[in-house]
Amino acid sequence: MSKKDNGGLTVIFAYLNEKNRPYSAQDVFNNLQKQHGLGKTAVVKAMEQLALEGKIKEKTYGKQKIYFADQAQFAEVSEADLKAIDSRISDLSTQVQAISQGCRQLDAELKELNSSLTTEEMMSEIQELEEGCSGYRERLEKINSATNHVTPEQKEMASDMMGSILEGYPKTKKQFLEEVGVETDEDCKVTLPST
Repeated sequence: MSKKDNGGLTVIFAYLNEKNRPYSAQDVFNNLQKQHGLGKTAVVKAMEQLALEGKIKEKTYGKQKIYFADQAQFAEVSEADLKAIDSRISDLSTQVQAISQGCRQLDAELKELNSSLTTEEMMSEIQELEEGCSGYRERLEKINSATNHVTPEQKEMASDMMGSILEGYPKTKKQFLEEVGVETDEDCKVTLPST
């Protein structure tokens, strides 16, 4: 085999020992192709050679061959060691859940902060609102200081006059008001406060 193929043997042997689980040649090719640039034919030949040399084990299931690390090279693990490993896995899983929860909370905070206004934007918004309020105050002062308020008596008299005119008027009240240039509270979108 060439030097590149020999490098493939080393990579595949190390991969199977590290993962320590069964793989087909296609699985190994898929998992190592991008990282190591191994071709499928080179992977199949390397795995067959490793099996012939006894470095890995091979089993045939129907038409498919499965390869895995020789288990004899690994030390036996006692029941106590397995329980300790399971306990460690459980502890790490708990830590992962806690860290994941913390990440979700931080992501939620980040989304909230990203969607809220910055200090500069908030200051600009406050300034715009204060300017708007100032304009409304001036308008209210003009209305309050106006001397041409309509008294209730004048309003009643105007209403009576309009009623008299509308009795003989051929069009609707709304059309009459438009023709004579009278604006109602409704036309100006004014809502009267409840008393």
